[in-house]
Amino acid sequence: MLDSFHIIAEKIRSYISKSEGTIEIESESFNRLARELFKFQFDNNLPYRRFCERRGISPQISNYTEIPAIPATAFKEFDLSVFSTELRTRVFHSSGTTLQKPSRHFHSADSIRLYEDSLAPWFKHFVLPDLDQIRLISLTPRANEAPNSSLVQMFETVTARFGDAYSAFFGHLSREGAWDIDFEALLKFISESQESGVPLLLCGTAFSFVHLCDELGSRTITLPTHARIFETGGYKGRSRSLPKEQLHALISARLGVSTAMIICEYGMSEISSQAYDRVAGKSTPRLFRFPHWVRVEFISPETLLPVPPGEPGLIRIYDLANAGSVMAIQTEDFGRSLEDGFELLGRAALAESRGCSLMSLE
Repeated sequence: MLDSFHIIAEKIRSYISKSEGTIEIESESFNRLARELFKFQFDNNLPYRRFCERRGISPQISNYTEIPAIPATAFKEFDLSVFSTELRTRVFHSSGTTLQKPSRHFHSADSIRLYEDSLAPWFKHFVLPDLDQIRLISLTPRANEAPNSSLVQMFETVTARFGDAYSAFFGHLSREGAWDIDFEALLKFISESQESGVPLLLCGTAFSFVHLCDELGSRTITLPTHARIFETGGYKGRSRSLPKEQLHALISARLGVSTAMIICEYGMSEISSQAYDRVAGKSTPRLFRFPHWVRVEFISPETLLPVPPGEPGLIRIYDLANAGSVMAIQTEDFGRSLEDGFELLGRAALAESRGCSLMSLE
């Protein structure tokens, strides 16, 4: 199995390395690779195979849209992995309150490398289109404190790939397991970077930016030229919630950064790729876009069929970078397809119960 994973992972890397324009023309290339990956996952991921067999689906399909999309909630109940236990070196958990059962997305050393290789080019395209290196400030703990966070792994990866030697993390775990920020050290670090004029990239969740702005109070600081904000959403009851536009206006006012330099991310622990809503410095409408190795559909929660373009539906993701688990994921999020991307509309209140009713694997 390990040799088979190496082979398909290299094919996916090759596909990722191709230009987006080429891939959009050669959509059949995606279809062939998706079907090959589906067969590999069907053969090596027993819970997923049972899920497919109960729906009468085998690897003999003609189009990737026939691949059964497993509800994201299934990652809470089943070990949806192609890897045997001894090959699982990492597991990412979904975020949430301590009372919620987290999803578990298992990775091997090889699948982590594929995750990192897929992360870098799309991140650079949106967040660092004009720079090869920047000083990253992460409002999260390091991976050694939060080894089960895919978000922290993301920040570690982009720091290693694009951060300068002074890039730093300012989050830490409290005794209760929450993510706290060392505001005194953070503001001192920002002040020193202001004097040097080095471009900064502040990375954090929505709730971490609310905490930072609350800490500043009525004070304002002006970040160096070319500074930008990378905001990943998510409150999970850890701060007061603000509408996106209000949060961005607050960040802009407190940190002296244009809203055109605030980039938002859409991702989750159950998938390996991310969507971004803006190229840094552009004032275009905020619409999320996944990379060319991902396909997205919008599904009616009543019929489980695709809705017409522009109509709301549950987001279904086909992610080639999810080679070690399941490439087809039915999320609990509503969105709608527009001409240049998709709009995120929020979470479906009944999605989890609906997903649970669909995921019987026995």
